[in-house]
Amino acid sequence: MEKKFAIDRRTFITTTALGSMAAVSGMPSIPRKQPLRFGLVTDSHYADREPNNTRYYRQSLEKMAEFSEVMNEEQVDFVIHMGDFKDEDPQQKEADTLRYLKEMEAVYGKFDGARYHCLGNHDVDSITKQQFLDHVENTGIAKDKSYYSFDVKGWHIIVLDANYHADGQDQFYKEGADWQDPNIPEKEMAWLANDLKTHTGPTLVFCHHPLFDFQRGTANYKVHQYKTVQGLLETHGNVKAVFQGHVHEERQETINGIHYLTQLAMVDYSGMENNSFSIVTAHDHKIEVLGYKRVGTVKL
Repeated sequence: MEKKFAIDRRTFITTTALGSMAAVSGMPSIPRKQPLRFGLVTDSHYADREPNNTRYYRQSLEKMAEFSEVMNEEQVDFVIHMGDFKDEDPQQKEADTLRYLKEMEAVYGKFDGARYHCLGNHDVDSITKQQFLDHVENTGIAKDKSYYSFDVKGWHIIVLDANYHADGQDQFYKEGADWQDPNIPEKEMAWLANDLKTHTGPTLVFCHHPLFDFQRGTANYKVHQYKTVQGLLETHGNVKAVFQGHVHEERQETINGIHYLTQLAMVDYSGMENNSFSIVTAHDHKIEVLGYKRVGTVKL
């Protein structure tokens, strides 16, 4: 397998030389806070069905196996999938959709560490939100929680769920929900405000749907209440970045000091050479997104 994340020769020589200088001169070693490193993947859309346009649904199982293998090799702190984990057949069959979910989770679960999910609109198509949650693991999180937070290496991590109607009812696409109608309802908004208030450290936010203005023609992709969410994140003062999927496109915007990024979809295009995921390294004062294969590399 291609070792895209290996340290380059110049960095290795420089680091080794500095270490040798410190040892020879008797300089005391200065302890440094270890950065947070995590694997990021989105929109795998796995299903045992024929390709449709750029989406090669079956291949996502093998692509996810590569993701899990690379993340184990790199010993990242956790992995997170930003939604549309699985898909369904053109003719909706609940049993088959559940099977696709279980098969994909088994491969994702080959990562030997903490793993998490954001919910995407395709995750609540012919199965309910609770059915999805019952068949996946969000490490240390209760099975009835679709939005939640946790802490790792001094960073606070927030995972949001916009698969709601405006009145707070779960969306279920089998019953006619509109994919262009993602909402963060009042109950979740209150939870977010309180969570931000009680956790003042450096924070990263994850949501399947964009939390900034994103349209294609007349089609809406963004959370309707995105401006309200942005206001809460800005008031916190220590939210560094927001990661999103859904749009199958790379875009990066900085809004009032917070970086908003969308990542390419794993499902798109045939062949392992078109796999798409990244490793994010979060330091105190910078964030690096190291893209794998189709995904670009970004320094914030």
